[in-house]
Amino acid sequence: MNVISTDITDLLILEPKVFGDERGFFFESFNQRDFNEATGLNIAFVQDNHSKSAKGVLRGLHYQIQQPQGKLVRVVSGEVFDVAVDLRRDSATFGKWVGVILSAENKRSFWVPAGFAHGFVVLSDSAEFLYKTTDYYAPQFERCIAWNDATLGVQWPLTSAGIAEPQLSVKDVQGLAFLQADLF
Repeated sequence: MNVISTDITDLLILEPKVFGDERGFFFESFNQRDFNEATGLNIAFVQDNHSKSAKGVLRGLHYQIQQPQGKLVRVVSGEVFDVAVDLRRDSATFGKWVGVILSAENKRSFWVPAGFAHGFVVLSDSAEFLYKTTDYYAPQFERCIAWNDATLGVQWPLTSAGIAEPQLSVKDVQGLAFLQADLF
């Protein structure tokens, strides 16, 4: 496994070793021991989630203010632009974000620790997205920051993907401004 650093130290891109030939490919999508050794972390995952979304669907920016979830995310079909925003007030990168392309083709995973908001937009016709989480979903603690918050200034690649306006859930339409949100 190759670990790629990002502009925010705690956010990591993971590339698996892929074995392939004319018949197809094989790779370990997750191995606890290898993950811990490669990242220097000792993380226990308790829940796996799987979502499918159409092109232009934007989910986020989500987090849980209590029972915060670390997330190891990847795409098994299609392509997304995935974003993590640092919500930890005591962090040197507070309010900063990192975006990364995750796709079935590049087979990358993205480690987003607790204390970050997370979201993605689907760039392909559709995408299937997998999440491993470090805590259970707790809807009473879920929060949402507006995907287009001016203070954060996330540069979503909508225009280059031919997306005029993202498709949002009711929850995401009601996302709060960063300066009004509950933070860590």
